[in-house]
Amino acid sequence: MNTFDVIIIGAGAAGLMCAQEAGKRGRRVVVLDHATKAGAKILISGGGRCNFTNLNAGPEAFVSGNPHFAKSALKRYTQFDFIDMVQRHGIAYHERRWGQLFCDTSARQIVDMLLDEGQAHGMDLRLGHRVTDIVQGESFRVETDHGTFTAPSVVLATGGLAIPRMGATGFALDTARRFGLAVTETRPALVPLRFAARDLAILSGLTGISLEAVVTCGKRSFREALLFTHRGLSGPAILQISSYWRPGEAITVNLLPDHDAAAVLAERKLSRPKAELRTILAELLPTRLAHALAEAHLPNPVMAHLTNAVLAQAAALLNAWRLVPVGDEGYTIAEVMAGGVDTAGLSSKTMEARAVPGLYVIGEAVDVTGWLGGYNFQWAWSSGWVAGQAV
Repeated sequence: MNTFDVIIIGAGAAGLMCAQEAGKRGRRVVVLDHATKAGAKILISGGGRCNFTNLNAGPEAFVSGNPHFAKSALKRYTQFDFIDMVQRHGIAYHERRWGQLFCDTSARQIVDMLLDEGQAHGMDLRLGHRVTDIVQGESFRVETDHGTFTAPSVVLATGGLAIPRMGATGFALDTARRFGLAVTETRPALVPLRFAARDLAILSGLTGISLEAVVTCGKRSFREALLFTHRGLSGPAILQISSYWRPGEAITVNLLPDHDAAAVLAERKLSRPKAELRTILAELLPTRLAHALAEAHLPNPVMAHLTNAVLAQAAALLNAWRLVPVGDEGYTIAEVMAGGVDTAGLSSKTMEARAVPGLYVIGEAVDVTGWLGGYNFQWAWSSGWVAGQAV
């Protein structure tokens, strides 16, 4: 039997961060993972360069049933703390749009950094160990296909349901339920959206077109790149809004975020009365998109013959194109899972389950989901860090 102070299940971002911090406090830590390599999702993130945090990572960039829950962890271990560690290890990085930070070379550098830090502080990493049971007595007993491990503290850091091809499972959620913790509704997030045949007839013909747009659902809007695909809409703008969208709701797409379309069209009617509407639209949008919108939604006489009602309809289409998704592409494509272990049952300061002393839940398995752009990694670092101070 292997006896430790802390058993961390999951050798991903949150688990490895927790391990190094617990080790710094002199805790004997073992990390168990059914995978054969650590940090698998880190390695594929950011196109292989790992968007490891965001300069703007604050609590407003996270979706949760309790919007205040993430504040404590994010304040105690900030993006700048993680950047300090990256710099200490000599990892070159660069900033992209909206404060996103990426490795210059490879995501492998982030994984190696985490492994080096953990092993420097005594982390015992056991890969290829599948957990088969967890029982709580005087200590926790964790059964695996390679033997039994015991410790007074267990940390669930196995992530969520997104990207099952990378080994994602519902282990943390199922284990939390077994110990009496509530789990909120889970769903794919940061995921492309699908549309009904009527809309898809237009969208699929525009595959490959990308432009900057503002996408809105309810009170939330994002200005990012919008990508037309053969199955619907994708790109950062759609991935962002997908975390807020619910089935049956509409989204609106502003294709001309820097222009008042009504004013532009009114001016063109005066200055270019003989031009066709689709010609004018093609000066504002990619040609294929302009022609498709005109053909599907608008008459195409010359500008001089357009009524004010038609101009208003065209302007609304450009600045507030209303679409109703019928679904999303699911966990296979989603970058993360939204929902998870209910924060009401966890301490925001330590990530410990209130009703199960010694049991901690961190990272994606918790009902805290960040925006696209390094925010979910920051939640992994912050939640892993605070748990590492407590276990």
